[in-house]
Amino acid sequence: MWYGLPTIASRFLGYLMNMALPFIFAQPSVTADLTQVYAIIPFLNILFTYGVETAYFRFSNEKDREALYNTLNISVLVTTVLFTIVLYFLQPFIADAAGLTAKPEYILWMLGILFFDTLATLPFARLRQENRPRKYAFIRIAGITVNIFIVFLFLGFLPAYVKEHPNSFVSTFFNDQIGIGYYLIGNFCGSVVTFLLLWKEWKGFHFNFNSKLWKEVMKYSYPLIIVGLGGMINDMLSRLVYQHVVDLPEEEAKHELGVFANIYRIAVLITIMIQAFRMAAEPFFFNRSKDEDAPHTYARIMKFFVIACCFMFLFIGLYLDGLKWVITLKSKAWGEGMNVVLLLAMGNVFLGIYYNLSIWYKLTNRNLYGAAITIAGALITIGVNILLIPKFHYWGAAIATFTCYLFMMITSYLLGQKYYPVPYAKKKLIAYLVLVTIIVLLHRLIVYFYPPLWFSMVSGTLLLAGFTYFVTRIEKSELQKLPFIGKFISN
Repeated sequence: MWYGLPTIASRFLGYLMNMALPFIFAQPSVTADLTQVYAIIPFLNILFTYGVETAYFRFSNEKDREALYNTLNISVLVTTVLFTIVLYFLQPFIADAAGLTAKPEYILWMLGILFFDTLATLPFARLRQENRPRKYAFIRIAGITVNIFIVFLFLGFLPAYVKEHPNSFVSTFFNDQIGIGYYLIGNFCGSVVTFLLLWKEWKGFHFNFNSKLWKEVMKYSYPLIIVGLGGMINDMLSRLVYQHVVDLPEEEAKHELGVFANIYRIAVLITIMIQAFRMAAEPFFFNRSKDEDAPHTYARIMKFFVIACCFMFLFIGLYLDGLKWVITLKSKAWGEGMNVVLLLAMGNVFLGIYYNLSIWYKLTNRNLYGAAITIAGALITIGVNILLIPKFHYWGAAIATFTCYLFMMITSYLLGQKYYPVPYAKKKLIAYLVLVTIIVLLHRLIVYFYPPLWFSMVSGTLLLAGFTYFVTRIEKSELQKLPFIGKFISN
């Protein structure tokens, strides 16, 4: 909790900034180009970092940490500069392939973001490895705060100010034509500030390169590139290809892409918690891997993780009408496709469980198995997206996400039990997932017949309270052992 909550806070600030798009722009199509850029960045981020973060955690308990840190930092610095130069010269090709020929400057800002974010990777990993969550959280929050400040200054305040004061000094540096591009500029500035705040960690490394150690680390990490790319295909492909495969005129395709990206952001509420969990869990799993009772510890963590995911799923499902009301305040167009949010949300729950399960191949040095699972999932994602988006639009993309993550979760569990058995409470976890699904579907049925917003919110709150009571009774003995929470659970 000490580690996860500040991380969730920084992620949530970024999430709120992205969720502000419906309040700034009336038409979803305006956000389509931004969606394309943010669908490309994760793919390139995998290539820029090529698994060094996980490799650092894996080898830091076996190798000299200073030698490892120095070697990997030199490697990342050299490749980051090289990749950035290559992509700079490929800028016209990237813009054309992504449909961004009208906004080529987006590619430049994207490269700047990638450059500084990549150089911050290992310093952040070091903070996590050394268990310094406060500094980690402060820097993360500082970076996203700068990002938010610039976005809301240039998109929320200055447009009206310049309109009222056209001859002011502000009008000399504010360019209304940049529009939504200020999201990328804000992101770039936040990345620069983040890197500068990590300067002490950067200053602490020396140009001592151990080629033997580097080769050993690369042998471990290269399958993680495949895992990462496959994971990004599963996560981002629907938004990357949506407007290119849907059978609609360009402007309508951009409209649907903008709407779908916003729908996905609602489901991504779950992945905020998942990402925070991964930040804390990955070094923890490696550090505890030698313990005799490690499998039982992992099983216990999985149980609480699934319970937390169930609460997140209920929050989205039971308050879906309230979320829809909020995002449609400026324009009703943003409310399209809300009926697919639940499928996307459950798909993201499966993704979180998969991340939890995936520790088996990292601990047993079977990263190629992880790569194979991810590639298979990526093939499912590609096939289902191409097949179903033209016919079913939002539903096609949502089905692709759900199917892919369900497959990856089940496959990882079966292989993990073979190579690194963990006594997960399988029946109980499945029961929790089925129960929350029934609760949400029951709520949707109730509000279908009596749809007032106040009733939807009140009935949803009562159902959430009921599930909370049920879980505290079932898990009372376990919850009483937890710090802070335990003292609120009565005997």
